[in-house]
Amino acid sequence: MARHRERHMMGSIGWLRAAVLGANDGIVSTASLVLGVAAANASHNEILVTGIAGLVAGAMSMAAGEYVSVRSQADTEKAALDLEKTEIENDREGEHRELQQIYVKRGLDPILARQVAEQLMDHDALDAHARDELGITEAMSARPLQAAAASAASFALGAAMPVLAVAIVPQRILFATVAVLSIVCLAVLGALGAKAGGAPLVPAAVRVTFWGAVAMGITAAVGTFLGAPP
Repeated sequence: MARHRERHMMGSIGWLRAAVLGANDGIVSTASLVLGVAAANASHNEILVTGIAGLVAGAMSMAAGEYVSVRSQADTEKAALDLEKTEIENDREGEHRELQQIYVKRGLDPILARQVAEQLMDHDALDAHARDELGITEAMSARPLQAAAASAASFALGAAMPVLAVAIVPQRILFATVAVLSIVCLAVLGALGAKAGGAPLVPAAVRVTFWGAVAMGITAAVGTFLGAPP
């Protein structure tokens, strides 16, 4: 008999979220920065230096922010597991009834629910309560370093596009080139992120592109205002 195989993306949702967010922010923030400075009539070298500085600073900021956020989540999970472990040691029968009630609420017969709870607790009581009471699983648990590395790398990858465009194209077409390439890359990123997560492609691509264009447009307008002669 052929084995039935299913592919779900929930196990990778943590790093996927960090990677998509990082790349999107890398494109939007760096392209906006470049366009804002370009609109203020800065020199080609000044625009390039600004883009590189934005890439490095943004990558470090994303890594630090993601690490702190996910580390806090990991600390919360650890505290919850420590408390649950203590409760199991002090009142195993009470925790058994609690687990049984969880299975009853999910549709099991009370007798079957008690048997399931008993067997799972005999196998690994803390794992059973972590999964079914607290919602903590190995696949979904917080991984701070992984999230931080994914954020930094993906931000740098996204930010590299406008920086490379600035380094390659002449200044007379710099503004238009960066703007168009950024919009295209955002649309592709939105579609890829949706495909990887099993979500509809078009709404994700449109959403990412629209808000990226808004951010770049506002920053360019500010640069034009500040760069206007008195």
